[in-house]
Amino acid sequence: MTTITVGTRKSRLAMWQTETVCRMLQENGCETRIVAMETRGDKILDRSIAKIGSKGVFTEELEEQLAAGVVDIAVHSAKDMQSTLPEGFELIAFTEREQSHDVLVGARPVNLDDTSRPLTIGTSSVRRVALLAHFHPHVRTVPMRGNLQTRLKKLEDGACDALILAYAGVYRMGYDDLIVHSFAAERFIPPVGQGCIAVEASSGLAAEKKELVRTHVNKRESELCLRAERAFLKTMEGGCSIPAFGHAVIDRGQIRLTAGLASLSGSRLLKTSVSGPLEDPEALGTRAGASILADGGRELLAAIRSQLET
Repeated sequence: MTTITVGTRKSRLAMWQTETVCRMLQENGCETRIVAMETRGDKILDRSIAKIGSKGVFTEELEEQLAAGVVDIAVHSAKDMQSTLPEGFELIAFTEREQSHDVLVGARPVNLDDTSRPLTIGTSSVRRVALLAHFHPHVRTVPMRGNLQTRLKKLEDGACDALILAYAGVYRMGYDDLIVHSFAAERFIPPVGQGCIAVEASSGLAAEKKELVRTHVNKRESELCLRAERAFLKTMEGGCSIPAFGHAVIDRGQIRLTAGLASLSGSRLLKTSVSGPLEDPEALGTRAGASILADGGRELLAAIRSQLET
């Protein structure tokens, strides 16, 4: 019987995702072994991801284990993956996608339309800060890093009125009873990859193991959508440090991708929606990125990066 060794972060959500992938493999005759660790992004909690440096902040140490052959595959939240992987690595599977929208979690109901009442929301995502500022400029945001349980404790201690989080993580951890508001994904557009689990491997992984993972874990619809989204982000040369967004769905036999970029302040919002054939998702993502760059995105990116460097 083939044994596949799986690398993961130690957080409860990361372990849930890893155990989900392992279960898919076990149900199809594979043995699995989990190797858990902390990454740079898990250890440095006093700075935003943008300030730490977005390239590989949650993946670098896991990739070292992949390269050394300590683990066969690594399981990630797809939204944490950089748009261009280091040489020698590839994403070989994407699981079925959970709902990908954002939600507010809190102890009391929240009315985002009530501009008369002060509201403080915890997040360290530059995209969420920018979109909140754009759609709900009366809302105040405060930095909030750490795993889901850490952030919920900060909420309980009064650091904010609500947290803005991915529905997928909230649901997977069983906290969906705390959801007080759901954002429509068509308007408050998610980041590339949100709601999906990605499996990474070294290019040197044995063909037999790679095929087992692809056969039993990969979902074609998820892969097509994620390939389009990631091609958009690659064209933007972006990661967690820029307020970019991209969400693809399969609609009537085509991929429909809505993607764009906001200024850090939320005052500017560039958005495009493109459709294309299932056969070439990367071309669709590249087209969306080129459209945003041509529509003022190139200048906006330069301004964003200049602001982040100061």
